[in-house]
Amino acid sequence: MPGEFQGKVIVVTGGSRGIGREIAVDFAREGAQTVIVSSSESNLAAATKTIAAAGAAPLAIVADLRTLEGCQKAFDAVKAKFNRCDVLVNSAGATRAGNFVELPDDAWIDGYALKFFACVRMCRLFWPMLKAAHGSVVNISGGGARSPGADFTIGGSVNAAMGNFSKGLSQQGKKDDVNVNVIHPGATETERFYQLIEMRSKASGKPVEQLKQEASTKDGIRRLAKAQDISALALFLCSDKARHIQGTAIAVDGGATVGYY
Repeated sequence: MPGEFQGKVIVVTGGSRGIGREIAVDFAREGAQTVIVSSSESNLAAATKTIAAAGAAPLAIVADLRTLEGCQKAFDAVKAKFNRCDVLVNSAGATRAGNFVELPDDAWIDGYALKFFACVRMCRLFWPMLKAAHGSVVNISGGGARSPGADFTIGGSVNAAMGNFSKGLSQQGKKDDVNVNVIHPGATETERFYQLIEMRSKASGKPVEQLKQEASTKDGIRRLAKAQDISALALFLCSDKARHIQGTAIAVDGGATVGYY
């Protein structure tokens, strides 16, 4: 797909690290103007250098997407700078893992605020631009939506809600010519993966190294995913070749999810 996204504006929440950053890098490499949104100014600065090395420098926006005001700030900045959005990738979100009875109420509220409500608000705000551009939405969810675990009750339920919302939004997308799809990454080697491993180690009492090994061996997968594995699918879902893929959720997990779906 060389140059297919030339001149298009791609908004990536959570674009300063991990999967979101890799998606922004790959879109920039294809000629897109990227916009990355994060609450961390230092992470955005580092990501800007990485993305600029692949293509055009991104517009970096510091905003707390857990709030409506933060989402509005991000939208206003894009509107003022470009007045256009061809692709929205919702990749922001970091939910806490741990023993259910030890997870406080504010951990649940925070998990839904950043990953679920930010996704809903960003889709609502950018929808008129996406409709005008006949654009695409890709929501980065997670395998916990389909494979719940006792030590990941917040993340699993948030991911499931995100998937249900996306399916519903795709029905509006059929009317407005906006494609809406979901990617469910499995265990992926990012900063976030190692943070979760640490949390699960504390919750289970198992050593970190054991959990790293189990992340692949328990499901029989050949290796952990790389951020590039998810990014490759994200770009395809936003390409002309994928225009007839609407309202679906695709796992990129090496076959870890064994259920039929």
